[in-house]
Amino acid sequence: MRTTSTYQIETKKLNVYLDGNHILNDITINIPPQKITAIIGPSGCGKTTLLKSFNRLLDLRENVRTSGEILVDGVDILNTKLFAPDIRRKMGLLSQKPYPLPMSIYENVAYGLRIHKKLTKDDLDKAVEYNLKEAGIWSEVKDRLHEPASKLSVGQQQRLCVARAIAIHPEILLCDEPTSALDPIAATQIERLLMQLKTEYTVVLVTHTLRQAKRIADHVIFLYFGKVIEQGPADMVFNNPQYPETISYLKGDIS
Repeated sequence: MRTTSTYQIETKKLNVYLDGNHILNDITINIPPQKITAIIGPSGCGKTTLLKSFNRLLDLRENVRTSGEILVDGVDILNTKLFAPDIRRKMGLLSQKPYPLPMSIYENVAYGLRIHKKLTKDDLDKAVEYNLKEAGIWSEVKDRLHEPASKLSVGQQQRLCVARAIAIHPEILLCDEPTSALDPIAATQIERLLMQLKTEYTVVLVTHTLRQAKRIADHVIFLYFGKVIEQGPADMVFNNPQYPETISYLKGDIS
């Protein structure tokens, strides 16, 4: 359930330690619903760690310690009786490289639907078709649904992973550099897809490509050495940055 909060994800003084190293330092951010929020910053600044904190994937690592709050729809997911899988169900995840399941194109989309819903064969067929259309790949695969997903191109595999992610109706799409393994044409297809999907989902995008963030982001969070330097509407951050670190990064002096 959406709350009356202006933001879908909020963190308050979030700290993350990995193997004793202080990776995220007093992170306080706000992520608005149904927009694309880009998390930008130089390599090693904590972007992916921040993204994985939103769906508790950090729990899967040893020697992780966190403090502070992460509010998703007003619920602090660090201090809740909710199971991590229940939290993750609200969030689709798109990784740097596509990881289709070792099964057919059809079954990649149907897999999650079978787990979370009881559908007739006809309803399942319709749901698979609908989500493949939403991911912009239906016309390319409709005649080969029962072929292995591994036969698809890398760009098609990534769009199939989008279809799989949205099939269970998450509220949020977490995208960890989802175009980094793609050629420019396939990357453009994913960017256009994310811009379409933001009307239904909150999209959080970690990107190492500043040009990409400028093209598609509505909201921006700039991290530097594990700290939030600047955040706000993309137009404000990119065209009127307030802090010298942001200015240096945008000029290319920090990489």
